[in-house]
Amino acid sequence: MRTGEGFLLVYSITSRQSFEEIMTFQQQILRVKDKDYFPIILVGNKCDLESERQVTRQEGDSLARSFGCHFIETSAKSRIHVEDAFFDLVREIRRYNREMSSPGDRDPSMGPYAPGQRMDMNEKEETPGCCRCVVM
Repeated sequence: MRTGEGFLLVYSITSRQSFEEIMTFQQQILRVKDKDYFPIILVGNKCDLESERQVTRQEGDSLARSFGCHFIETSAKSRIHVEDAFFDLVREIRRYNREMSSPGDRDPSMGPYAPGQRMDMNEKEETPGCCRCVVM
């Protein structure tokens, strides 16, 4: 966690327990980073198993709003929105790094978004490339 530049917090939409553990991971990341905000994307996986759903899309969206981050549902098995989740994370890392490197009177621990504010994921990057992503 110490060297990560951004995180995908992934839970299974078919497991209430995995969803309930996400807040612990988010808090650990913020504690290790000593920040009130850090680039995170909340991911509800297994969206191809709608009939086994235990966590609603609204619950995922609400938790993401409370974190001030983007939310996406994916299916690793069916390859639905998986690349989008990584691309969104890279965009958020870049946005965060730009914000942290720009001068101003902003509290650096807050990052570009205060908790509870939604990111604008429609903003596209002008340059291609990637950051140092770590999958845990």
